[in-house]
Amino acid sequence: MEDLEIKSSLKVSKLLSQFLENEVLNKLDLNVDKFWEDFDHVIKVFAPKNENLLNKREDIKKKIDAYYISNKNKPYNHDDYINFLKQIDYIVPEGPDFNINTENVDMEIANIPGPQLVVPVTNARYSINAANARWGSLYDALYGTDVIPEENGCEKGSSYNAKRGEKVIAFAKDFLDKYFPLSNGSHAEVTNYSVIDNELTIKLSDNNETNLRENNKYIGFNKINEDIYEILLKNNNLHVILSFDKNSLIGSSDKSSLQDVILESAITTIQDCEDSVATVDAEDKVLAYKNWLGLMKGDLEDTFEKNGKKIVRKLNKTKVFKTKNGELHLSGLSLMLIRNVGHLMTNPAIIYSGNKEIPEGIMDTVITTMISMFDLKNGKNNSKTGSVYIVKPKMHGPEEVEFTIELFAAVEKMLGLPNNTIKIGIMDEERRTTINLKECIRHAKERLVFINTGFLDRTGDEIHTAMEGGPIIPKAEIKGAEWINAYEKNNVLVGLKCGLSGKAQIGKGMWAMPDLMKDMYEQKIQHPKSGANTAWVPSPTAATIHALHYHEVDVFEEQKNISNQSNNSDLQPKILTPPIAFGYNWSPEDIEREIDNNSQGILGYVVRWVDQGVGCSKVPDINDVGLMEDRATCRISSQHLANWLHHNIITKEQAIASLKKMAQIVDKQNENDTNYKKMSKNYDGSLAFQAALDLVFKGTTSPSGYTEPVLHERRLELKSLSR
Repeated sequence: MEDLEIKSSLKVSKLLSQFLENEVLNKLDLNVDKFWEDFDHVIKVFAPKNENLLNKREDIKKKIDAYYISNKNKPYNHDDYINFLKQIDYIVPEGPDFNINTENVDMEIANIPGPQLVVPVTNARYSINAANARWGSLYDALYGTDVIPEENGCEKGSSYNAKRGEKVIAFAKDFLDKYFPLSNGSHAEVTNYSVIDNELTIKLSDNNETNLRENNKYIGFNKINEDIYEILLKNNNLHVILSFDKNSLIGSSDKSSLQDVILESAITTIQDCEDSVATVDAEDKVLAYKNWLGLMKGDLEDTFEKNGKKIVRKLNKTKVFKTKNGELHLSGLSLMLIRNVGHLMTNPAIIYSGNKEIPEGIMDTVITTMISMFDLKNGKNNSKTGSVYIVKPKMHGPEEVEFTIELFAAVEKMLGLPNNTIKIGIMDEERRTTINLKECIRHAKERLVFINTGFLDRTGDEIHTAMEGGPIIPKAEIKGAEWINAYEKNNVLVGLKCGLSGKAQIGKGMWAMPDLMKDMYEQKIQHPKSGANTAWVPSPTAATIHALHYHEVDVFEEQKNISNQSNNSDLQPKILTPPIAFGYNWSPEDIEREIDNNSQGILGYVVRWVDQGVGCSKVPDINDVGLMEDRATCRISSQHLANWLHHNIITKEQAIASLKKMAQIVDKQNENDTNYKKMSKNYDGSLAFQAALDLVFKGTTSPSGYTEPVLHERRLELKSLSR
């Protein structure tokens, strides 16, 4: 139980109230009593509306279930199904065309296509690393990953391998030749880069001088001393820093003393309070809010040991370069957005109306916005335009977006902020939002800065919506289903039609295999080619490698071409084609393989979530390939098993046997983790294993198929036992 105290008519955790009053309200010179009165009022106005929206979700789901059940023995009629969805207000009428008119948007969102990092805000070191990932070493990213193959003497090893280093340098100089070509010669032949009267002069090994073929790609320089200096270049709105040091390990062996190529990498970062964290009570939420506070004040630090040495991680400082037009100041940090939770979950940190827990999304909006005022008032280290960027996940359709916009306006009034200070990023990850995306954007047209496909949660919602329709096709086939391609294309086309180009981000989803950077380098270029001006990456290293794609592709040109050549009139029927196996012939071996794959994925994630409070981590899959797992991936696996159980493709006994078998494998995969608790040692006593059972066996009734209710319940149970 939380230790609560009375604030207005609210019961508030002392941990939360003391944090807010001592570290936020007093430092912002906000009246404490008025804050709690206003917060109380916001809760009383918006909590009932929040509840009504959740009830509508359930009502619509019951109607869809009834439709499938009543048509069970009839041939599937797609036109009839779509007409039914219109009748029950699942598909709403589409209004006239319009363009968003969001103002005061930072250039990182509006004008600079590039990677976007997502990181759990509860982990200070990860949060700092992500913020600092605005700039990344191309040399380090190449040397440390499989983009450069470990073959023919190019293995990484425990010390520097000069042969591997040569491959890295050759790759980097080839990159410079492609996007910063010389009038003649190659960057591999350069012996000196010098700046005279703010003009870049380049000397080749044959003593001839040359320059950049496009002189406007040279921006400026920063001279630290005679031996150490930097040259700033720019392509497709992305900066590149050539770093020189003739006394460094790499620079001393380079003809021109070039020691590194630094890429502008993670242009924006989502500091996440949602899917990548495990925050179930005031203790957890205060940790998330404290780290967000440190980021907004610019003083967040983390101290840790590495190789026996104490390391203090801090936020990067501004970079300064001399240009023809004076000094140029470039942020050392990624522009940070904060992802709040969705509408579903509540939190015991605040109790209202006697015994009701506060809707967590309302609490997040008030507190993360108020904390952002440190940035707005005291320096604008994050947003130079005075905006607060909130990414809002798991909204179902236009009404839920409208509710969020009304909440934002109320919070601005409560905190004395100008209208439309709070901007919104809409996660297009629920089916009712996808099919009504234009109308969702209409409600947010003065605040919108972001629409992003979340194909993982989107798949979970797809399965749950079609639960009564029949058995869902295997997961591997879902990835190639017609609706996914239509969904991804629709997001871009609707965004462009609503005028997002040059004003807001149109985003793509996560690369989930952080160790397979060569594959990412080969495949993820499809995201900018599709017209997306950002896409998610799992690490700072991945951000640097993905940044290469935005040098190759001029996203704004791609968006123009797509707008001129495409429309989305044929996409709705494809988007609404459920991934149901209308006629199937799966062998027992195929079925067992599918059960085991889902079971292993659920357990590998849940055991860390429940037992250790780790909301997102790299989890080995059944083939020992490390995958980034969060609640969205868990939602797919648990919903898939729940569906096959519901339609008697598998039995309860089969599911339990598979979960027990996979628990032993997951235990083995985690044997080097000293904090790990084995599930197979006591299945009945393992709260993590019981959570996995709940996710599967309660999957048909869990709201929208979300995993949060089960995970929160089991994590809270474990925390209460450990007190």
